[in-house]
Amino acid sequence: MTGVWIAVLVTAAGCYSLKLAGLTVPERVLRSPRIRRFAELVPVALLAALTAVQVAAAGQSITLDPARLAGLGAAVVALLARAPFLVVIIVAAATAALLRLAGIS
Repeated sequence: MTGVWIAVLVTAAGCYSLKLAGLTVPERVLRSPRIRRFAELVPVALLAALTAVQVAAAGQSITLDPARLAGLGAAVVALLARAPFLVVIIVAAATAALLRLAGIS
């Protein structure tokens, strides 16, 4: 087994452990308003960070790809229109794909 596969398995085990830890938090811990607010906002912050990295990065460098940025803009518009999450993803992907098909990338 190569080092890469060992890293993948260790990362997968770590992710599963974190998810399991989140599910086993006692209810009394979540009664605190500060802890509850933190637990509600952490997924939003992580998703925003992941989105920023995927939109503005290519490998080890920052790249402002017009198709990706347009896809993000289309997703924001769909979210403001209160579209379902799956529709938001489809709108963003279709916008980026159509721009790339038109030669804008």
